[in-house]
Amino acid sequence: MKCTLELDAETSFIAMKVLPFKIPKSKNIALIYQEDKGAIFYDKLHQHEEIQICAIVKGEGTLVVGDTVNDYKSGDVLVIGSNLPHVFKSDVSSEKKSHMISLFFTKTSFGDAFFSLGDFSKIDTFFKLSNTGCTVLSHKKELLALFVSLKKASSFERFIIFLKIINLILKAETASLSTFVYQKKYTDNEGKRMSTIMDYTMNHFDSDIDLQSIADLANMTPNAFCRYFKQRTNKTYFQFLIEVKIEQACRLLKNQELLIAEISEKAGFKNISNFNRKFKEVKGITPTAFRRLH
Repeated sequence: MKCTLELDAETSFIAMKVLPFKIPKSKNIALIYQEDKGAIFYDKLHQHEEIQICAIVKGEGTLVVGDTVNDYKSGDVLVIGSNLPHVFKSDVSSEKKSHMISLFFTKTSFGDAFFSLGDFSKIDTFFKLSNTGCTVLSHKKELLALFVSLKKASSFERFIIFLKIINLILKAETASLSTFVYQKKYTDNEGKRMSTIMDYTMNHFDSDIDLQSIADLANMTPNAFCRYFKQRTNKTYFQFLIEVKIEQACRLLKNQELLIAEISEKAGFKNISNFNRKFKEVKGITPTAFRRLH
């Protein structure tokens, strides 16, 4: 391993605003260590060549990976594959400040043949998991402790901890973060267009968004926009919009003081019957049943 790079939140945020689809790094870096702290994480759609393994120390919000809308919360450990488009949308209403620790690397970070050695044959499973991204369901406390220990570790110690993290993920239960991956890498212009669409949707899901307005935002005709979005996400724009609304509703349902009707309105639904129907379509249970479970 050559060296590591440590970035604070401000440095990484500024660099990623200039190059929204690149991980900021200098030459001769094999394993990139990054710690993000602040009110929010970097909340623009982006992709990077490096595989990202991250632990959410504090914070919660919505995570879009590929074609799927997920939530994230404190204690989560996530794997995001190479060039897999994703965006973290922090819940600004949460009192928890966002804090994430990440490691970035590629299959060739440590040499073209490193992960091809017989000693690392099991790691092929990890790379397959990373293709669609995954969230770790078990061994989370052990993994979080390893991530926290990275901060004061030397470059060599970080490499050892990195291998321990990979090993634990391979032993753990996992769930896929995405079901569809657009095979072509986004160009900068295309990335900016999709980022604009995602950013607008995540910030205005509770208002009326019609096809013409979102198509105008993308500088496309409505028909062209529909084809464009579905080719890249394997779903219609309005399917995606409903999932964003439902994910917001899931977070609100954890607040026992809010009525279901209030949550329906805050999530951007015009009437509670439509909210109940769409919620069950997406989550498989009613909002009331979801609230009981959580």
